[in-house]
Amino acid sequence: MIDRIVLFKLNDEHANAAARAEIAAYSKAALAAIPGAIDVRVGLPADEASTKSWDLSIVVRFENLEAVKTYLTHPDHTAYVREYMRPRMVVVKYWNFEAI
Repeated sequence: MIDRIVLFKLNDEHANAAARAEIAAYSKAALAAIPGAIDVRVGLPADEASTKSWDLSIVVRFENLEAVKTYLTHPDHTAYVREYMRPRMVVVKYWNFEAI
């Protein structure tokens, strides 16, 4: 299994509790519907230090790295990134980890 971990820093307009919650709900629904995603977990900052660094975390679980590649190029994922997240964010970081 592969966990793809993504962290977002949102722009000032969206870096508030209400916008974070809205983006989290939308992200969970949109990403879970993309083929290849086995599980999608979305998190909001739990403490002040986390809030200063990041606004949203997403962990998507996949069967293998091939499924990650397919997911990343899926039209729904590219639309999510380009049309939904890009206008709301200033920084994104992402990594793939093998779940054990």
